[in-house]
Amino acid sequence: MPAAEGAVRVVLEAGGRLTFAAALDWPGWSRSGRGDEASLEALRASALRYAPVARAAGLTPPDASRIEVVEQLRGTATTDFGAPDVIAAAERALLAEDEVDRLVRLLEACWELFDRVAAGAPLSLRKGPRGGGRDRDAVVEHVLGAEHQAAAKVGLRLPVPALDDLAGRAATRAALAGALRATAGSAPPPEGSKAWPPRYTIRRLAWHVLDHAWEIEDKSDPAPAG
Repeated sequence: MPAAEGAVRVVLEAGGRLTFAAALDWPGWSRSGRGDEASLEALRASALRYAPVARAAGLTPPDASRIEVVEQLRGTATTDFGAPDVIAAAERALLAEDEVDRLVRLLEACWELFDRVAAGAPLSLRKGPRGGGRDRDAVVEHVLGAEHQAAAKVGLRLPVPALDDLAGRAATRAALAGALRATAGSAPPPEGSKAWPPRYTIRRLAWHVLDHAWEIEDKSDPAPAG
């Protein structure tokens, strides 16, 4: 389904419990909710929070008033667990060099935000009502491990850097960004392949990085009164 010129193209991935709304051309801008409307409202509500990512990539932030659903996907158990899991048809199209570079710049902006937030956060994060949740370093290790798994989906075997190995982290991300940029003009892997198409890889990575950056920010604040 084509979108109107200038519209923010969004895919909805609906599981039995949760729905994800993800902006195809704005990696990292993806929110979930209990149903289509709730997920779209969460996406709109996070537009101002996403704007610094767009600006860091040298782009004008997207207009949340111009969201247009272009594809609806049937989710999986992973969707209901809390992570997007389905590749959109639009993500199997060829990526031109300027397009993939733009998407990777947004991913890099998500990485930069995550590192800045993590560096300024307390070691101990506020826990949930029953004491659940990870502390800062555990969240960082989780994100680094997910990047290692995503790299394998595009044919890279990269080590998981140690928590304090900032140079190793930068080298791993540079290799991943370079591999993604190198896919420009190449046919994405066929449907059914275990490999991920570049656009989906970027979307999935950016969502994960930014989601946990915002988690660290939110849990670094004092608990709400009452």
